[in-house]
Amino acid sequence: MLLTGCDPQRISELEEGVSTEADVRARFGAPEAIWEAPGGGYTLEYNRNPAGHQNYMITIGPDGRMSALRQVLHPGNFARVQPGMSMEEVRRMLGRPARQQSVPLRGETAWDWRWMDPPNASMLFTVWFDRDLRVVRSQSRPDNEAPEHR
Repeated sequence: MLLTGCDPQRISELEEGVSTEADVRARFGAPEAIWEAPGGGYTLEYNRNPAGHQNYMITIGPDGRMSALRQVLHPGNFARVQPGMSMEEVRRMLGRPARQQSVPLRGETAWDWRWMDPPNASMLFTVWFDRDLRVVRSQSRPDNEAPEHR
């Protein structure tokens, strides 16, 4: 789904505390996933990876109104990924990864997310999980598959 160019317009049409879930779905469509949120609401996950560099989490409060709209692929959020976290916790925090690959000899699985380091450097954030699906380590590095690196 290549909607990233339209996202700023769609976001500008939504207002926290006013817009409803129907308003969000009218602009963004069906979510990738729906996660329970603290306090009785839920979060709609909208992914723009692998083609884009954003993943959005839009929280709908118990009153049915949008209480938060966050673009979650940024260094501040990556710093929250810590060794020992479960794969599900990371997925709920960052959304669906752009790529998943298994590293059988190490007994690890790596997930990559594309993100943009301002002003326009395409980057990859990678999280490695062990056999128990727990975070072992993570890192950001230049996206060598991005057009500027080819």
